Amino acid sequence: MTRAILNLSTLGLAVSLAGLTGCVSTQPSGPGAPQWQAPVPATLGASAVTGDRPQPTAAEPMPDWQTVILDPHLRQMIGLALDQNRDLRVALRNIDAARAAVTSATADRLPTLNASAGTTTSKSANDLSSNGHGGVSRQHSASLGISAWEIDLWGRLARLDEAAQAKLLASEATARSVRATLVAEVAGTWLTLAADQQSLAFYEETLASQQRTLKLSLQQKDLGAISALDLAAVQAATQTARLSTATARTQVAQDLNALRLLLGTEPPAEWLPAGGRSALDQSAEATALVNVPADLPSSVLLRRPDVMAAEFTLQANDANVAAARAALFPTLSLTAAAGTASTALSGLFASGNSTWSVAPGLSLPVLDWGGKQAAVDSARANQQAQLATYEKTVQTAFQEVADALAVRAQLDERLDAQSQQVQAYAQALALTETRQKLGAESALTVLEAQRSYWSAQQSLISLKLAEQTNRLTLFKALGGS
Repeated sequence: MTRAILNLSTLGLAVSLAGLTGCVSTQPSGPGAPQWQAPVPATLGASAVTGDRPQPTAAEPMPDWQTVILDPHLRQMIGLALDQNRDLRVALRNIDAARAAVTSATADRLPTLNASAGTTTSKSANDLSSNGHGGVSRQHSASLGISAWEIDLWGRLARLDEAAQAKLLASEATARSVRATLVAEVAGTWLTLAADQQSLAFYEETLASQQRTLKLSLQQKDLGAISALDLAAVQAATQTARLSTATARTQVAQDLNALRLLLGTEPPAEWLPAGGRSALDQSAEATALVNVPADLPSSVLLRRPDVMAAEFTLQANDANVAAARAALFPTLSLTAAAGTASTALSGLFASGNSTWSVAPGLSLPVLDWGGKQAAVDSARANQQAQLATYEKTVQTAFQEVADALAVRAQLDERLDAQSQQVQAYAQALALTETRQKLGAESALTVLEAQRSYWSAQQSLISLKLAEQTNRLTLFKALGGS
């Protein structure tokens, strides 16, 4: 078996051809270049937010989540989620797959060296032999060779390598986005659990109070002190309290289930928020508030992980367009081998038995019925679609921050008004109960005062929760780590 070896002149030719790779480039100027203008206003356009965190800038990334999450139990809960959450594990494995794809794309640009060795034994027929006597012959060979190495004249393989690297960066940014979302979701669910525990404690106390009132009303009805209408109203209020208590218990159970899913395991009981009437109030300082200046530039959004992932994906599509265009040009490949051959193993490495061969090949597309041009058109369409996706991602990021800032702008005013409303309804309820004892008010009036107080109290709990979750939303929307 004949095997080939590259001599010095042939090797020089191959190196020269390979050097042409960087001389011709078909990479287009992509729309994701730094000069690209984001389709959003220059600034976020919101009033300043004075918080207890350093303000973010377009040049500096947000500090780690541990500087925003202050409660030690919540920190431990988030740390457990970062270790156990399955969505984050999937995102991290996607990074490993993308990194392997980069290695594969880089390897495609380099020649593959193969080693082979073999023995061939054959018997020739007498009639086919020159001397009329056939026989058995053996041939031994060993060689090193390059098989069909594509000389990247037009940069096709280089662009595919760039696309793979951009996809790797996109997968890393996606993992950071998943991580930031997980931090916000765990903290938000933990705070929601605290709010629902506080609501449950409030409803349980209300139910106990209503049951005492109902017991007293039944006695008064037997004595003729109250009417059947008043008794029916008390009974209805008691059943409403029962329903609200059962609903609150269900919500607490669902919050725990949500935490289990986010954590990927059972949440330790000692890390859960303390229950009772002050559960959410005790967690009021669980998170820090981001300090946002009124003239914060919109460019700060470009460091959000989801925006970065969309940008890297756009860069990958740009490279794919260039690779598809390069495929329209001729392809030059090189096959070469060097080795030795002999009829006897003892002479395999003897002088004069070396062999070599060089087989350059040129492939020129002549008629493919539009297949390669269709690949270019498809790559361009994907590029334009990804550009629209990138723009939509930036616009969505702007809306999320603007909405969070709009909510934050009125939260203090709403909390103050709601707190004063609760105090007013509590005072009204106390006065109404006093007047009822004096016989100046009916049970229906007392029940109406109670309903107003309960509703205001529940609205205050919901508003306190909204204030806490707004801190998380603002941190994540601004690109929190």
